[in-house]
This record gives sequence, C-alpha cells and structure tokens, in this order.
Amino acid sequence: MPADAAPSARSAPRERGEWIETNIPARLDRLPWRRWHTMVVISLGITWLLDGLEGNLSGALAGILQRPDTLGLTDAQMGLSGSIYLLGSVTGALVFGYATDRLGRKKLFSVTLMLYLGATAATAFSWNFVSFALFRALTGAGIGGEYAAINSAIDELIPGRVRGHADLAINSSFWVGAALGSMAALLLLNNSWLSPSFSWRFAFAIGAIVGLAVLTMRRHVPESPRWLMVHGEPAEAERIVDDIERQVSAERADGSPLPPAEGTIRLRRRHRVPWGEIWRAMAHQHRQRSLLGFTLMVTQAFFYNAVLFTFGLVLLRYYHVPAQRLPLYLVLLALGNFLGPPLMGRLFDTVGRRTMIAATYILSGVLLAVTSWMFREGMLTAFTQALSWCVIFFVASAAASSAYLTVSEIFPLEIRAIAIALFYVCGTFAGGVFGPALFGYLVGTGSRELLFRGYLAGAAAMIVGGVVEAAIGVDAEGRSLESIAQPLAAEDD
Repeated sequence: MPADAAPSARSAPRERGEWIETNIPARLDRLPWRRWHTMVVISLGITWLLDGLEGNLSGALAGILQRPDTLGLTDAQMGLSGSIYLLGSVTGALVFGYATDRLGRKKLFSVTLMLYLGATAATAFSWNFVSFALFRALTGAGIGGEYAAINSAIDELIPGRVRGHADLAINSSFWVGAALGSMAALLLLNNSWLSPSFSWRFAFAIGAIVGLAVLTMRRHVPESPRWLMVHGEPAEAERIVDDIERQVSAERADGSPLPPAEGTIRLRRRHRVPWGEIWRAMAHQHRQRSLLGFTLMVTQAFFYNAVLFTFGLVLLRYYHVPAQRLPLYLVLLALGNFLGPPLMGRLFDTVGRRTMIAATYILSGVLLAVTSWMFREGMLTAFTQALSWCVIFFVASAAASSAYLTVSEIFPLEIRAIAIALFYVCGTFAGGVFGPALFGYLVGTGSRELLFRGYLAGAAAMIVGGVVEAAIGVDAEGRSLESIAQPLAAEDD
C-alpha cells in the first residue's frame, strides 16, 4: 500500500469475517484526474460510439440491402430487422444488467463486448433475412448489455467531483459514432473499386474492427473495487486500489503524496441480492428515485424521437431538400448533439444536478415548442429549420445524457446495473416503439398542424421531466456514490 494511504482504515474482516470496514470509496474519490482515468473512460465509454455507429449503418445501408444482388430485403423486412435489433438490445440490457450486479463489472463488460464484436462481424456474412435478423438481434443484445456494465464501472471508478462532466462527455460520443457510420457508408457505397454487392459487408465489419481494438484496451481496466468490497473480496479490492494509486502517484510531477482518504464505510459481505430485495429496494425503499429515473428516461426518449424520426422526412416533404443533401443537414444536427454535453458538463458538477437537469429539460421543451410554432407558420427555411434543431439539441443532448447519469448514481451499488438496464428499457420502448408509430402517422398526413401538435407533445413531455427533476431530483454533485445511495450491505447507523 502507498505510504500516503491510511493503514488504519484498510479493509479488514470484522465479526468472524462477516463484516468489513473500508475506506476504498474515499480513496478512489480523492484521486486527481490522471491518464489512468482517461484510459478507463475511453476504453469503457466507447460503447456510446458503437451504438451510434450501428444505428446509422443500418439506415445508411437500407437501399443496398434491398438490392437483389445483396440480401434482397423487402421494406417490411427492413422494418422488422430494426425491431428485432431493438428487442435484442432490451433483452440484453435486462439479462446482462442483472448478471453485472451478480458476477461483476469487468466480467460482463468483457462478455458483452465480445458478443457485440462476434455478432456484428457475423452480420457481414449474412446470407438471407433470417441470418441477418438473428445477427442483428445478437448485436443489439451486446450493445444493450454494455450500457449497464460500463456505466456502472465508470461511475464506480472515476472521482465523484467530476462524475457528471465525465459521464455527459462520454454520452456525446454517440454522435461521433453516428457520423462515422454515415461517412463509412458513403465511402464504401460510392466508389469505383468495390462492388455494392460486397461493400455492405465491409461496412458491418467496421464495428468488429473497432470492437477488437477496444477489447484489447479493456484488458487494462480492473474490476470495480467498490463491487469487490461488497461481494466479499476486500483483499482484491485493496490490491486494485493500491495499483491505481501507484499509477496516479507516478504522474505527480512534484512528487507530493496523495491527499489523505477521509471516512470509512462498514459493510456486510454478500455474494448475491435476491430478486425480492431488488424489488423492495426499487419499489419501496427508493420509490421516489425510481419515479424520477423512469420520468427522465422516458420523457427524453420520446422528445428525441419526435425530431429524429421526422428529421429527414420533414426536410424532404416540406422543404424539398434533395435526398443526396440530407447527410449535410445531419452533420449540423449531430454537431449540436455532440457539443452540448462536453461544453455544459462542468455545470452539472458545479451549479448542481437538480438545477442543471431541470433547466436543460425545461429549456429544451420550450425551444422545441417555439421552433414548432415557427414551422407551422412557415417562417423557416430548410437551413434555419436544421439550425433551430441544432440549437435545441445542444441543450437537449446534455439533458438526455443527464438522465443516464442520474439512473447510474442514485441507486445502491448492489442494484446499480439492473436499475440502469430497467430504465434504459423503459426509454428505449418509449422512443423506439410508441414514438415511431405516432410520428410516422403524423408525417404521413402531410399536415403541418398535426405535426406541430405532435412536436408540442414532445415538448410537453420534456417540460414534465424538468418539473419532476426540480421537485424530487437528487443533489448528487461532488458526492461519493455511497453517500448518495447507501449500499444495501451497509451497516445501519
């Protein structure tokens, strides 16, 4: 153990090995940000980029996959494959979310990445609709499982004082993946040296190549010491924290010791949490927080879908933008989404969670309502419409990212991953099932008035999310995870 750590607070068995007392959370939270933390964030946070990549690849390749010299998919089969990918993602989130809490963060973020890597590589070798749909389902399961595993691990490894900023910046990488997917598809499908009958296979292989590189990086990411200390392996948790401290200390230019770790927590060792206890914790002990997480995830998902599902159709139908120019407008939209979380992220750690989450939710709703009124009145051009959406999503992207941040930090350690999975599923169904059905109908009517009303519904949902946050939000900024939500295994005071 480094000389600057407090030996009196080391994890030690108590009462016949049933209890342990540890200062591991305090030791992790007091560390200065160094290269080790950056490595962890990049290695684990790449999931959002992969999700953006996968989502955009399928849309960009839709036309090619319907050709008779490729898979010859029909419109119905393309739509069904998207639904199957969605079903795979929610199933993977639930199955791997529970397994992450039961078996550990590192095991599962390795398993889910390998599943994604193998499935997306297999997609490149699809030979008919059935094989394509199966491999897309498995790809979705890997991505869905990744969310629970990596968000748990990141929050438990990075210092509490920068947790908000780091999480929001990570989430914005989704739009980097979306841009990469679009550019890769354009490059592979518009060249003279590669036949379209093969180019789509190379496009799906991109995800596998990225995944393989990330798998190599993740070999250096340890198991969460917080998870280990609860699951009866305090010696291994100590070893990992000792190693992290050595790496961080080696980067201190002045050679000064790390600040002391203040505070300990006493825990009962346990290896599993029964489903009954999970239910009681979420439905009774933390009922208000469950309502908060559900509201934030569902409202942001519905809001996002209101614009993203209609984005291209609105520009084509109402502004007569040529189809080949749509990617240029997508870049503008993606830019706003990407820049919002990292530029506003520090405010979530300084001004505070409740204030910033409520403000970004409510402001996003107001901006969409104003822009929608201007759309109905015919006051916008194609460029000003896209620019308005860019401004809206500069704010809304930070708000949506804060929903994921919230559900990953307000529940006890033992149920953190399954909580993330459950609320991810709620948001995914709201954004991926109900939203497309509603807005598909509205766009199909060709009525600006009806679409305006649909946008108002999305705006109202976001404002409701902001009001709920203002009323029952959790002031989690700068606090350790254990002070936000005491572990179920913690000793009662």
